[in-house]
Amino acid sequence: MFERLRAALNAALDAAMPPPDSRDLAAQMRSAIIEARTSLEAMHKGIAAVQQELTMERTALGDAERRGRLATGIGDHETVEVAERFAAKHRGRVQVLEQKLAAQQAELALAEREVQEMKVEYRAFEQSQPASDAARSVEAAWRDLEAAGLSRGASREEQQLRTRLDRAAREAEAEAQLEALKKKMGRS
Repeated sequence: MFERLRAALNAALDAAMPPPDSRDLAAQMRSAIIEARTSLEAMHKGIAAVQQELTMERTALGDAERRGRLATGIGDHETVEVAERFAAKHRGRVQVLEQKLAAQQAELALAEREVQEMKVEYRAFEQSQPASDAARSVEAAWRDLEAAGLSRGASREEQQLRTRLDRAAREAEAEAQLEALKKKMGRS
């Protein structure tokens, strides 16, 4: 599932040889991480659905086995046979759902490790880039927000806040570049 995202991240890192624009590269990496986190949420929902289905099948299996025992107790051989068929059917479904759940949980664990690796690679890339004062200020603000319990890109409100912070950083960086240019040209 994450092969495409991993390939996108690797392509972004490979493109960093002579980085045409490190902000574009960082944005691509962030997008890949956000997409991977969204996939993790979908995987969690899939696991919950299988767990619910497994619970229902286990209940149906228990009911079929109980009916078989009751029918055995009263000597109703026809009902015993029907109950045994249903129990076998539900037992098979339970077994398949347990295997499916185990596979999904293993896949989720693998995907979570890959997302963590992607985050580490992204942070290493970000730290390797020269940061402007504005970018360092924005990053410090994000660290404070994360410490307060907000995560980057998790909700619409957070995305809006991120957009405002990014815009403020770009504006501050542009202002700093303008001031540097004015000083260079002797107009300040």
